[in-house]
Order: sequence, then structure tokens, then C-alpha cells
Amino acid sequence: MEKTTIVFDLDGTLVDTAPDLVGSLNHTIAARGLAPVGYEDLTFLVGQGARMMIQRAFALRGVPIEDSDLPDLMDRFIAHYRGAMPGMSRPYPGVVEALDRLQAAGHILAVCTNKLEELAVPLLKGLGLERYFATIAGGDTFPVRKPDPDHIVQTVIKAGGAANHILMIGDSINDIAAARGADIPSIAVTFGYSDVPVEALGASHIIAHFDELTPELVISLTR
Repeated sequence: MEKTTIVFDLDGTLVDTAPDLVGSLNHTIAARGLAPVGYEDLTFLVGQGARMMIQRAFALRGVPIEDSDLPDLMDRFIAHYRGAMPGMSRPYPGVVEALDRLQAAGHILAVCTNKLEELAVPLLKGLGLERYFATIAGGDTFPVRKPDPDHIVQTVIKAGGAANHILMIGDSINDIAAARGADIPSIAVTFGYSDVPVEALGASHIIAHFDELTPELVISLTR
């Protein structure tokens, strides 16, 4: 049996990063006098990396932002977020056990996230998860990012996997649309940051807990 490369999204899929994302975003926008955002805003804000998160926070508050403002705000966000890493971020229940199962079954594991690589790698390292992954591809690792399907494809190539044996696991439309564009099966998780019901994403399968992610499920979706 050929190994499947199982590609995971990061925020809202492997790790609940909400407390630290919101905290660093509020630290960033406070520099411009904006009122803080809350967890209820998170599904609107996340998914396209820190730059877009900052832009969306300004839009949420009805305050214009110029492209020239973004470098300083990005630097402020990255410094705060990385400085506290891993902060209050934690793997979702069952993640470690699922990764152990899949690795023991011989599958290749990889991360494909729109988070900057310089933030994704130390976060996973700080949580003791980096060792599971053949590669960790961020939103700036390649010229494209999700929902572009080539973000997944290039991640798999970098991980040493086969292009015809891939499974994508994520929580948002970016993940599932990228998988669909690459014509590969996908799993959507119910506990992430999707701004629409996960049933509407069009994933091949849905799980509500990582206990459900078994080698048998992988085989059933990729054969």
C-alpha cells in the first residue's frame, strides 16, 4: 500500500490558537486606537494570515487602512505573537494520539497553513508537535496559498509524498476548496473557526473529534 500524505491545516484544526491570535491582534490595533475584537469575531478574521487579519479588524471597526500602514502593524503583531509563543494555544483533544496512530501506520504527515512559516514552525515546536511532520509549509513558503490548490500540492512534494495519495484535513472553506481544486479527498473538523456550517463546505467526510481520525478512515477516503 502506497503511503498517503495527510496534510493538516494549523489554526482551528490542529491547534486552538484563538486566545493568542485575538490577544496579539488587539495589541496590534490598539496602536491605532481601535476597540478590541472578541472571540465572536474570530471566524470573520482568520484564515488568510496575519496581514489579512489586521485588514479585516480595521474593516470591522470601519476604519480605513493604507497598504503603507501594514508593515509596521505586521511587525507589531509578529513580535507580540511570537514573543508569547505558545501562550495559551493548545492542541485539540486527541491530536497527539491521532498523529501517533497515523505515523505508526506509515503515513506521511505535513502541515499546510496560511500562517507565516516563521510563526507556524516555532508554535508547533513549542507544543512538541513539530517532530511529527515531514514539512511545515506556511502562507509565505510558496508563491501561492490556500485556497489555491497548488499550496497543498507543493506541500506534499516538499514532504516527499505522492501526488495521487493525499488527504487534506481542515476547518475552513480555504482548506476544503483547495482540496477540491486539487481533486483530493478532505476531512472537515467541526470545532474550528469556519464562518459557515462545516456541512456546507463540501468535504468528503466530517469529524467532531480526533478520536475519529483512524488509519481505517484514511484508507476508506483515499483508496
